[in-house]
Amino acid sequence: MRTYLDHAATAPTRPEVAEQVARDMAEMAGGAGGRADGALANPAALHGSGRKAAGRLAEARGRIAAALGVDAHEVILTSGGTEADGLVVAGRALAVPGGVLAVSAVEHPAVLDSARTARARLGARLRVLGVDGAGLVRPETAAAVVREARDVREAPAGGGSARPEGGGAAPPEGGGAARPESRGSARPESGGAAGPVALVSVMAANNETGAVQDLAGIVAAVREASGVPRPGRPGYVPVHCDAVAAVGRVPLDVHGWGLDAVSVSGHKLGAPVGVGALVARRDLELAAPMGGGRQERGLRSGTQDVVGARALALALELAVAEREAEAERLEGLRSRLLAGALAIPGAHATLPGGAPHLPGTAHLWFEGVSAEALLMALDMAGIDASAGSACHAGVSGPSHVLMAMGLGEEAARGTLRCTMGAGTSLDDVERLLAALPAAVGTARRAHRAH
Repeated sequence: MRTYLDHAATAPTRPEVAEQVARDMAEMAGGAGGRADGALANPAALHGSGRKAAGRLAEARGRIAAALGVDAHEVILTSGGTEADGLVVAGRALAVPGGVLAVSAVEHPAVLDSARTARARLGARLRVLGVDGAGLVRPETAAAVVREARDVREAPAGGGSARPEGGGAAPPEGGGAARPESRGSARPESGGAAGPVALVSVMAANNETGAVQDLAGIVAAVREASGVPRPGRPGYVPVHCDAVAAVGRVPLDVHGWGLDAVSVSGHKLGAPVGVGALVARRDLELAAPMGGGRQERGLRSGTQDVVGARALALALELAVAEREAEAERLEGLRSRLLAGALAIPGAHATLPGGAPHLPGTAHLWFEGVSAEALLMALDMAGIDASAGSACHAGVSGPSHVLMAMGLGEEAARGTLRCTMGAGTSLDDVERLLAALPAAVGTARRAHRAH
């Protein structure tokens, strides 16, 4: 029997969702009796079966919207969180030529790499928002980039660029590790903030460490710095958040916090891989990054996945309904896991005490340990865990998230991430804690030998 502690990589499909998908797929095949009149069709088709599929798609979209507390017309269905992130980053870069993309240093590669691609191929400017030792973006850091762009925009002709207020920017990256005092500021990766800010993107919760950002504070600081509190006026700065790790685990108030776009993914919640959504305010200007039928609000092309949309709707509903009770249960498991693991000499919690965090994510690092060797030892003991983002599995080098937090390269190479969810029990945690001391010892011997 294996112990699965890697829910942040992908969550097991929930039985209720699997049953619904099986029924829907059987209907697409013509039903149990093979009758074609029961089949789902392309929802863009005009015939009766197509209209039936379109109705089910609209129903699913409405349920997704209700679970997220948004309007149905704001939900753009995608293949997952990565596509949703790419759509909003590229969409804003294309809509605001030469604009600044301000993204945090701890973003998922779906945001950070998309922004770098937009810089290289679309002429966007990029500002990377630094974080503190807990991996958190200070609201003033985001505000400083917006204020700098606003000062440049409002400067008299021929007067040159105004100096940025609020701490300015650190030197461009490439000069080695940032000094501790420079963490928390923004660094330019392409010429600073000479253009308008096309997008600020800060994730709701980090997929590696579990750190939870103060999104309400960040949005408020951006609005104050821009001087434009409401959309529809020149100078308004939209804010996006990748909420893939946060939805169903911590509160998310899209409209209340003033967010303009939010990305979610189904397979982190117990839906199948291959479905997600971008929530985008209806009047947020986004340019389609590629052609096609543009079925999803003129932005995203491809035949719409009715079965996947219904699976995402159900998984979201279940996760949101159970969030408070599950958060309390998972926080107890996390506390037990950390307490047991930190009893091992040379073990450290990555997040400082009191830092806001996801209830089901425990992230540690061990002195004198290679994460790869530690994971192999745990795997041999029947424990499924990870060192960080599964999206970077097989990629050499320390995590960009931990380096941005100032953890240091040696520590960042000796990490362990255990993520829990529905179905994780205290017995699972105890099995990990029973196996961990020997696994750490094995990893240390391998590290010394290397």
